[in-house]
Amino acid sequence: MRQTKQESAEKLLLAAIDLISEKGYHGVTTEEIASSADLSEKTLFRHFGSKQNLLEAALERFQYAEEMRVLFNEQIVWELEVDLLAISKKYHDIMNRDRKLILIALKDEVHIPGFKERRLQHPRQLLTFLTDYFNTMSEKGKIACTNPTMQAFTFMMAQYGTFINDLEAGNNYPGISLDQFIQENVKIFVRSLTLSKTNCEKELKEQ
Repeated sequence: MRQTKQESAEKLLLAAIDLISEKGYHGVTTEEIASSADLSEKTLFRHFGSKQNLLEAALERFQYAEEMRVLFNEQIVWELEVDLLAISKKYHDIMNRDRKLILIALKDEVHIPGFKERRLQHPRQLLTFLTDYFNTMSEKGKIACTNPTMQAFTFMMAQYGTFINDLEAGNNYPGISLDQFIQENVKIFVRSLTLSKTNCEKELKEQ
């Protein structure tokens, strides 16, 4: 059965993601990518024109800001622990789903001028979502909010650091699962923000 143009392009993209994440941009030829996709090198060039164009098309699949936007617009219930758990779990679901693309981005984005800046748009957008969330929670009187941007950044970096820690090497800390980290990290964060709120209220009463 003859494949459509879209099906052929998809097979080439998936083959490229698998091979480049494993061997690096310079370690893979267009012939190897095409062969892995059971297609000809001529087909690869017809679809993408070059290996760099193919890499750029593959990396463009790492687009998580819109998924997080949907979460903040539709799933937030304005209960700190519930919301942070949902945000954290969604973040790790996306990052682990796209781990091969992230490996490529970290190693080989230098081959695409301007790609790093485009990639950073996603965490920067998430930082904005989280900052707005903490601002609103403070306005609702549910948390202390002395510096919402830093609170958002601190929460984000804990998630990112945990993901990067196990990106290539697998589980570097046996006995500590991702779910355990998510639960404990959120509990610590919730405790900190709610205790700070309580302390602020006490200080105001004493003044």
